[in-house]
Amino acid sequence: MSPFTEQAVTAADKTFFQLRKDIVEGVISAGSKLSETELSTNYGVSRAIIREAINRLESSSLVERKANIGARVVSLSAEGLVELYQVRESLEGMAARLAAKNMTDHEINDLQALLNSQFEKVQSDGNYYQEAGDVDFHYRIILGCKNSHLISMLINSIYHLVRMYRVQLGMAGPRVTTAFDEHKHIVQAICNRDEELAEMLMRRHIMYSKKNIEKKLTHSIT
Repeated sequence: MSPFTEQAVTAADKTFFQLRKDIVEGVISAGSKLSETELSTNYGVSRAIIREAINRLESSSLVERKANIGARVVSLSAEGLVELYQVRESLEGMAARLAAKNMTDHEINDLQALLNSQFEKVQSDGNYYQEAGDVDFHYRIILGCKNSHLISMLINSIYHLVRMYRVQLGMAGPRVTTAFDEHKHIVQAICNRDEELAEMLMRRHIMYSKKNIEKKLTHSIT
């Protein structure tokens, strides 16, 4: 099992994972204030467990603290998107390059099988929602790079904030089919062990995704 595979060991873990999921999926709105009292009631746990979860969410870049305001969910903004995706493009591009070099044939076959299993859903309802973790194409490639420092920077630091933008703004509409095709080409480059092409395709894919989300953000503001 990968050291980055998450398992809920304690009640605090379970609360943290559920709270994080609710933020990423917009059940708890972006920009909303987090009340320990209210959350402890809603999740049926103590305020101490909620406080610990909020601290962990802050480390994951999903929550921010401001003087005289307290903890609140980060807002989704065009400026925040640009900064986040600049980092994402660079780091995930490198992850794709290393994955082309370091993934085993078995891991590549599994990645291809994952993509094939998602194809029917893309065709039938035009939606490309991916759960977090091993059923997420990007997560598989990140782990496949086999560089523990790079994996930690992506999974522990920005992965769920990226997912927040992707889930709430980027996984429906005409972009779905082209994103899926881009994933196929990335897998083919990894399969061919073409490190340079894998990195270039991943960087381009993330740049296209940023432009798509940016457009949706602009429309939601105007």
